[in-house]
Amino acid sequence: KIGKCFKIVFSSSACVYGASEIMPVSEQNAVGPINPYGTTKLVVEHLLTDMCACSNAEEKWGAMMLRYFNPIGCHDSGILGEDPQGVPNNLMPYIQRVAMGEIDKLSIFGDNYNTPDGTGIRDYVHVMDLAQGHVLALGKLLHSPLTDKATIINLGTGKGTSVMELLKTFEHEGDLKIPYQICGRRQGDCAELYCNASRAASELQWTATRTIKDMCRDQINRIRYLNKHSADI
Repeated sequence: KIGKCFKIVFSSSACVYGASEIMPVSEQNAVGPINPYGTTKLVVEHLLTDMCACSNAEEKWGAMMLRYFNPIGCHDSGILGEDPQGVPNNLMPYIQRVAMGEIDKLSIFGDNYNTPDGTGIRDYVHVMDLAQGHVLALGKLLHSPLTDKATIINLGTGKGTSVMELLKTFEHEGDLKIPYQICGRRQGDCAELYCNASRAASELQWTATRTIKDMCRDQINRIRYLNKHSADI
């Protein structure tokens, strides 16, 4: 019934950590978002935590705040996937649009970070692994005793991959070339961000199983599906 929902799984973000100097990032790391998106996620986390801790809150309340790292990929059928309008803000849909000839070239924002190839490093996690994390989080909220009524959990692979590594993997898996240009850094971007996912393993029995190759291969399936059904979309 409306008004009788006491369990909340919140889609938070690794952006709440900001430019953390400690890698991998665990849930104990200090938070300090450096862009408005991360700030809004942290505000909602605070609201949920305060509500669960409120002395007159219903005992039924519980919240899981899942800090996503960088979700990419799609269902391996290619039928379900991300397809933003306009110029995408995220890397994989941007690569997809270039691969489909809708955008001339990929813009890589910065190649002079203190990383092995100069491009930013992120923890890319397959959306299907992420979906499984949600199922387990909801099951924990509904059926298992909670250590804390409000729990923060990182969802990521625990491994960093650079923008250039992801691009080259995509090219290899799709047997194609993606033209790109190097642009200046974007304000609010940090050099690297990847997670410690041990809490997800212990609290949810969740571990990401899909690789960067899997993520690229499934996205290529999405492109093939869109090309095949473009007249129907």
